[in-house]
Amino acid sequence: MKKRRDELNGVLVIDKPRGLTSWAVVEDVRRRAEIITAGHTGTLDPLATGVLPVCVGTATKLVQWLTAEDKAYEAELELGLDTDSHDIDGTVVNRDAAGAAAIGRGEMVAALSALARTTEQVPPMHSAIKQGGVRLHEMARAGVEVDRAPRPVRFVRLELLELSPPRVRIAITCSKGTYVRSLVRDLGARLGCGATLTALQRTSSGRFHLGDAVPLEGITSPMSARARLIPSARAMGLPSLTIPAGRVRDVRDGRRLEPAFFAGVAQGTFQMVSESGEVIAICERDGTTLRYHRVLMETLALQ
Repeated sequence: MKKRRDELNGVLVIDKPRGLTSWAVVEDVRRRAEIITAGHTGTLDPLATGVLPVCVGTATKLVQWLTAEDKAYEAELELGLDTDSHDIDGTVVNRDAAGAAAIGRGEMVAALSALARTTEQVPPMHSAIKQGGVRLHEMARAGVEVDRAPRPVRFVRLELLELSPPRVRIAITCSKGTYVRSLVRDLGARLGCGATLTALQRTSSGRFHLGDAVPLEGITSPMSARARLIPSARAMGLPSLTIPAGRVRDVRDGRRLEPAFFAGVAQGTFQMVSESGEVIAICERDGTTLRYHRVLMETLALQ
């Protein structure tokens, strides 16, 4: 029996609702759009809302490139409050209302400026990172806390939007893998009064923005999903080289292409696309050398 293939290939940008895990959103999209294969490009906590790109069909093979992009957020937090998970869904472990009331704009701006220069971050215990084969959040639920190695992070923007103690609103643009809950934890520690994340909205993920996003309930059928689907080639946003139908087999087999064939493409990473506009390979040009990073065999099979 011939294996069924997805008819939809590309990226659906979902405006994730509060209260659902990212994987619950993916599963709901699969059901609503009648898709076999789907995956997201960066986890959002149940507390968070906003931009969640969901790759469907052959676009799931491109996740590693789409997840590498910077993310932007608007976060709300409460000063003078600490929880075990560093967000409002956790158990309260400390309160300091007087300390929170004493925080002024100058102190807040200075603390954010100092944190913007940090290059490492300790991930929270309530996270999906594995240590010794066990996820940290499973240890945390069992009452176990372990040392976590700092991870590299990079902040492009860390700006105070509103201060009305104990409530604070900030804007963040950061590298992938950054935990906003950990940032809020570190901000509270620097201010000396503690802080907890109360709301989070991802406003962009790489080239995808809130304006591209559709509410989950807006995906009601394969037809509605197709109407909001961003084709893989546009989603990747890489320089493109169109491959004539007669040369598709060479790409499929990973054959070396003559330098003249890709001479018009700039140095670095680019995408090969079919005459119909489907991404068929991600490649890298280094002088006259061509290296294949990923060939999408499923797409090639449909040519």
